[in-house]
Amino acid sequence: MIRRLPPWVEIGTFSLALTAGAVNAIGLLGFAHQLVSHLTGSSTLLGLELANGDLPAAWHLLLVLLSFVGGAAISGLIVRDATLVIARRYSLCLLLEAGLLLAAWAALTQGSNIGHLLASAACGLQNAMASSFSGALVRTTHVTGLFTDLGLMLGRWLRGIPTEPRFATLYLLIIGGFICGGTLGALAYQSRGYQALAMPAAIAGLLALANLRLWQLHRAGPSRL
Repeated sequence: MIRRLPPWVEIGTFSLALTAGAVNAIGLLGFAHQLVSHLTGSSTLLGLELANGDLPAAWHLLLVLLSFVGGAAISGLIVRDATLVIARRYSLCLLLEAGLLLAAWAALTQGSNIGHLLASAACGLQNAMASSFSGALVRTTHVTGLFTDLGLMLGRWLRGIPTEPRFATLYLLIIGGFICGGTLGALAYQSRGYQALAMPAAIAGLLALANLRLWQLHRAGPSRL
């Protein structure tokens, strides 16, 4: 049983949440107030637009939802594993995410709403890269479930039921990363506009290189990690 999180999990999950938080903040400020790192808000907006009879807006929101699913599907094709492990294929996913974010920046700069779809696909791809780590669900593009899990852990702890502190650490890292990313994304958008998407794209690219190096060390022997 792993008693504490490996450093690569701590740094990786925080950085991924930071990336998603930045993209989400930029989306809220610049994508017609749309949140793209998760689908709850977009699904609600889709229902509102259908109720209002605004079919073009509803169609666009539907495409945003489908783009997120499409990004997740790409991740499923590449990664295949449901459990977070050290693997080279994560680097490919991260590079694709960086490319999608850069393409979104280019499209939005030209006034094309396709940028919304590309950003949503990038978030879907990231969120699907890892489904779990050692029994804990890993979701890096939204935090509702994490707050729920923390509440459940607190309730069980108050009842005297044993809990896993490492899971609480994992959830708090993701939540903290998401909030920090939102702050940085908002500040970047206020000064740079859609160019702010270059920041989360760069983080994803750096994570791809770091993961490749981690995989090389893992192949050389666990003692090198």
